[in-house]
Amino acid sequence: MKKHKRDPEHRSYVKGYQIAIQGRSLSVCPYQEDTTMAYHWLRGWREGREDGWSGYNTSTCQQKAGNLILNH
Repeated sequence: MKKHKRDPEHRSYVKGYQIAIQGRSLSVCPYQEDTTMAYHWLRGWREGREDGWSGYNTSTCQQKAGNLILNH
């Protein structure tokens, strides 16, 4: 079975989400400011933070992050 390349923007989003659920700072964004990749990473980071603030526990967030990877 062939592996399809994942959408780099989606991967960026997932990485941002994963960083946020680890409690790491927004300042660790690996992308240059004002780029499409930074935008998607930031969206993921914000969603991860919101999930944490909404009461999701770490294992639930990790499961969601895993589903984000698999479902794309």
